Amino acid sequence: MGVFKRGDNWYISFWFKGKRIKESIGPSRKVAEAVIAKRKAEIAENKYLDKRKELPPIKFHDFAVEFLKWTKVNHKPGSIKRELSNMRTLEKSFGDKNIHEITAESIEDYKVKRIGEVKASSVNREIAMLKSMLNKAVEWGKLEKAPKGIKLLKGVKGRLRYLMPDEVQTLISNCSGHLRPIVIVAIHTGMRKGEFLNLQWSQVDLEKGIITLSDTKNDQRRYVPLDETVKATLSEIGRKGDYVFRGKKDGKPLGWIELSFHNALKKSGIEDFKIHDMRHTFASNLVMAGIDLMTVKELLGHKSIEMTMRYAHLAPEHKMRAVNILDQVLSRSPDEREKKVVNLSGRREGKERVSKVAPGQELIFQDIEIQKEKMVL
Repeated sequence: MGVFKRGDNWYISFWFKGKRIKESIGPSRKVAEAVIAKRKAEIAENKYLDKRKELPPIKFHDFAVEFLKWTKVNHKPGSIKRELSNMRTLEKSFGDKNIHEITAESIEDYKVKRIGEVKASSVNREIAMLKSMLNKAVEWGKLEKAPKGIKLLKGVKGRLRYLMPDEVQTLISNCSGHLRPIVIVAIHTGMRKGEFLNLQWSQVDLEKGIITLSDTKNDQRRYVPLDETVKATLSEIGRKGDYVFRGKKDGKPLGWIELSFHNALKKSGIEDFKIHDMRHTFASNLVMAGIDLMTVKELLGHKSIEMTMRYAHLAPEHKMRAVNILDQVLSRSPDEREKKVVNLSGRREGKERVSKVAPGQELIFQDIEIQKEKMVL
């Protein structure tokens, strides 16, 4: 038995005849504690009867309106448009139902129907939103319990489309005047669309070569280093208002670059490439240049390395270099290994030191006495 808080409401939870019962009490913890004490006494005296009233039915549409109001306050502005679109799609199938009539089976039927219409990733976003909505209905006391066992479609991988350096230069050369600096900054920093379009001059330090991002997807401050190309591009733009990329009329940040971006792609002969793919281009070219994944993770602002691992396959040369080193070690005969003894300090003493190491494969050893310990390759 106990009391707990979800959102602005306090709840009580207790067991009666092998069944867990939860009740929504209200905004006062003291009231919740008084009610749970009363329930304990009633159960102890065998006077408790499960008198919970049936929750009044609420239409999907009506609760969707309440849920979207909550998302506008609690979710980032950039996601509101997508959530509204997902909700409109869900309403086409569930709008005439009460929320308590939505079952795991009806959700599975919805998945089967939608997978024939859109990509699996789109279906997963809609299902995730529906699950969040029903769980919130339980939390707010509008629904006794949400359907269990709802799973997202498996095997859905994140999109990974990127440009090679020559394609990048072609794209930039075909960008219109206002779009060109945006594309340069996006590809050279890896910032998200919302981050570079809403970039303010107060966040830019050209002298130190740093952009400071506070309002990020992960709600964590991120420092974006600027290369010489970006610094030159931003210097050329010059500060003319609060926003780096601003509209000509109102001085507000540019909110729509899709049309000009599409035109630049068409002129460049580049297909199946989206604005967010500029972020993939940044990360992919770093990995192919030999930058380690942990550094790429920090530059992208990923919370976990799992997100960055999608780029791991782009470094086959570096993996091949590593296994070639091992091949050299394991393939030598005992006589060859005897001849090639390396001391851990890297100094040559008595026997031949291994010196033929491929570029980028240098062996780094700690300095300890050669008489005490040797490494035989």
